[in-house]
Amino acid sequence: MKTQVAIIGAGPAGLFLGHLLKAEGIDCVVIERQTLDHVLSRIRAGVLEQVTVGLMERLGLDARLKAEGLVEGGFNLADGERLIRIDCQGLTGKTVVVYGQTEITRDLMEAAPSRGLEVIYGVGDVAVHEIESDAPYVTWMKDGSAGRVDARFIVGCDGFHGPSRKAIPASAARDFERVYPFGWLGILADVPPCHDELIYANHERGFALASMRSHTRSRYYIDVPLTEKVEDWSDDRLWDELAIRLGPDAAANMTRGPALEKSIAPLRSYVFEPMRHGSLLLCGDAAHIVPPTGAKGLNLAASDVHYACEALAGWFKRGDADAIAGYSERALARVWKSERFSWSLTKLMHRFPDDGPFERKMQVAELEYIASSVAAQTAIAENYVGLPV
Repeated sequence: MKTQVAIIGAGPAGLFLGHLLKAEGIDCVVIERQTLDHVLSRIRAGVLEQVTVGLMERLGLDARLKAEGLVEGGFNLADGERLIRIDCQGLTGKTVVVYGQTEITRDLMEAAPSRGLEVIYGVGDVAVHEIESDAPYVTWMKDGSAGRVDARFIVGCDGFHGPSRKAIPASAARDFERVYPFGWLGILADVPPCHDELIYANHERGFALASMRSHTRSRYYIDVPLTEKVEDWSDDRLWDELAIRLGPDAAANMTRGPALEKSIAPLRSYVFEPMRHGSLLLCGDAAHIVPPTGAKGLNLAASDVHYACEALAGWFKRGDADAIAGYSERALARVWKSERFSWSLTKLMHRFPDDGPFERKMQVAELEYIASSVAAQTAIAENYVGLPV
């Protein structure tokens, strides 16, 4: 096979990029290790910034998002029995939309055949070759047969564990990482949300988050030590803990139900630089990870894709080599700002094992300041709805 751009990974980042490139008249192929059904089974993020909603609108694939997505004008920080509402819409004029990453993926997948976007699912042994040349290529195995696609550029949208980032020589790269001493134990249940907006809670027993996927499906989290096991947390035990940490008002409106999905996700902040080497570009989790506090993961992938599409369109349509050369710097400028916001909100809303009375007083002082300062609330709001691209 021969194409202009080979995309590795058919999660939202890869599918977004594939659709955007096809809309620009640029030929591309998407290669995915997992099966289509497996990709759709992954339960991930659900809070969309303006940039992500904007990409769906630009592609004309936003009908279901508009019909089913929940427009959120703000969110809440809880400390004890107090709720501090951050009025994002009032402070910035912008909103976020609650619409599951799985649904975004489904919309992009279902539109691929009619728009001529080729996606090859279920491939193994994916490898990237000759990225320092003008003729890179990707190889894989599928059903016992070898596959290969030659391209002018390869874009790695293949997540933290994919082969793309690993193809960049260590001598040409640097990574930055902060591993957090806890994970998020999450439960997904077909019950109505306890509040019409998200609640991030800092309680003496630990962090909690009340979120939702729809008017009838809720997503809740608590932080737990990394030594905890999911099987030790019955549904009842988890609901009881959520009721304590979220506070009496949220608990009074909480509907309990059996878990559709329950898992523990470790938290880390991670950035890989550069996000381009030779003919290889990286997007999304292949280049960076954020803790889920602040809901930036999917949205950062969307902004990466926005920049990557602009750079590739500049190259193929105008012969603009500077656009490709500047991709990494443009993307990383926004990545680091989002990393800062996710890190700071994680630090504010969690009790770290090594924290003492001083650190706790700093959290209390920060929350008091946020509660009383429009300027502080505005800074949080503009980061939460998403910085401009």
